[in-house]
Amino acid sequence: MAFLTFKGGIHPYDGKELSKNSPIESYQPQGEMVYPLSQHIGAPATPLVKKGDHVLVGQKIAEAGGFVSAPVHASVSGKVKTIEKRLTATGTMADAIIIENDQQYEETEFIPADPDTLTKEEILSRIREGGVVGMGGAGFPTQVKLSPKEPEKIDHVLVNGAECEPYLTSDYRRMLEEPEVVIGGLEIILKLFPKAKGCICIEDNKPDCIEKMTELTKNHPNIEVKTLKTKYPQGGERVLIYAVTGREINSTMLPADVGCVVDNIDTVAAVYHAVKEGRPLIDRIVTVTGDAIRKPKNFTVRTGTNMRELIEAAGGLTDPVTKVISGGPMMGFALYSLDVPCVKTTSAFLCLEKDPVAEAKATACINCGRCVSVCPGHVIPARLATFAERGDMESFQKYDGMECCECGCCSYICPAKRPLTQSIKSMRKMVLASRRKK
Repeated sequence: MAFLTFKGGIHPYDGKELSKNSPIESYQPQGEMVYPLSQHIGAPATPLVKKGDHVLVGQKIAEAGGFVSAPVHASVSGKVKTIEKRLTATGTMADAIIIENDQQYEETEFIPADPDTLTKEEILSRIREGGVVGMGGAGFPTQVKLSPKEPEKIDHVLVNGAECEPYLTSDYRRMLEEPEVVIGGLEIILKLFPKAKGCICIEDNKPDCIEKMTELTKNHPNIEVKTLKTKYPQGGERVLIYAVTGREINSTMLPADVGCVVDNIDTVAAVYHAVKEGRPLIDRIVTVTGDAIRKPKNFTVRTGTNMRELIEAAGGLTDPVTKVISGGPMMGFALYSLDVPCVKTTSAFLCLEKDPVAEAKATACINCGRCVSVCPGHVIPARLATFAERGDMESFQKYDGMECCECGCCSYICPAKRPLTQSIKSMRKMVLASRRKK
């Protein structure tokens, strides 16, 4: 059988055996909870509470700050201590609501609904009120993604279960332990697009998930399981669309422009909880793993939980530990402090004994072309990185620098150990900032 794939990509050590057999455990936080107002792409949320207020689990504590925005809800009950700037996993300081956890977990009332009786507008409203965002890392507000200009042209809803990022196993455990929730969430999304077919896309290194999902969807004529070739970055939005449908998009296009909607496994599960149960997005599955973690595990974590607590719950760090990353090794953010909160887009904490990236010494490019051969965006990373290092914005754009998806394949494969992705990423930010000014 020829598995669906794309041209380019790499096969790094995946490290999934460390945590893939660890069932999901529920973790109850101990210390104060930190809720950044920017847990999504778009305008920051606007606080609805003030110092001294008592809040309940599931209570909205910040309202969406615009159309492309999402509300924030309390995941514990307790008293609001303050609203101040706190460190986030991306290394920035962001306004955050601080709540003292009273350990009572008193809940506000969640109002369930039968999705079959809801209109499209009511479904989208419940998704918006639930604060659901893309949980694969980007954090794009889901109700915006599910409201394209021409919904009648959407013919594919792709559920991204590839989980191609090394070490991460949260989506794998979700598919294995809660497949009905994933399928239920996909059915709700399909109600918004009557002409669409649902595709649950899974890499072939997860045969147990493929088997289980195939069995559970056999009586769903508008849902099928697509088997993808195991390769990084198979779960990237553009390459996933190409692998499944053969359609191509570029940096100026949206998936909806080629009739597709792409959502992560966790996002689809959050849609199910928000629409059917009336439960907002207040927790998610987080993988705590790496060779510097004593007991790698998968936790259901309440948003706002301190990362240091999670690491201790996984047995703590070994000695030595040289790098801790929020996310995976390819696209995650290296941390300089463990005191950061878990947010809606937190997928994993990766702790490593060695840091080969920091140890590597960059040398001159030898024009071997390996970066070109693995690039899923079909650009010339070595040349783009040179333009970026010189500050040549015009040439960078001329040679399609904005088509880079920042996957890291070029940096990984480069024998000269040049920081290609980092250079290109910096220049892309400068280009976008320049365009906003104009």
